Amino acid sequence: MPIEELRTFVIYDIADDKLRTKISETCLDFGLVRVQYSAFAGILNRNKREELFLKLCDILGDDPGKILIQPICGKDAAEMLLHESEPPIEEDV
Repeated sequence: MPIEELRTFVIYDIADDKLRTKISETCLDFGLVRVQYSAFAGILNRNKREELFLKLCDILGDDPGKILIQPICGKDAAEMLLHESEPPIEEDV
């Protein structure tokens, strides 16, 4: 039986710029996409979520910060409300 893949959100609050950059690069390496400055989303199975969590905790080490990895079931994902607007495109004048 295959391991269920779920929409997963990674949210973090880290003050150190270098660490925050490493965290975001690691999220990208796992195929996640940025949805906010310190939030990523994508589809991961339990093993990948645990692997990502361990890597992110290793990067953070003993430095202050918070990391949350939250899987969302299909039913809850279907109920998600999202508003996105893109900044206006500036035309050359």
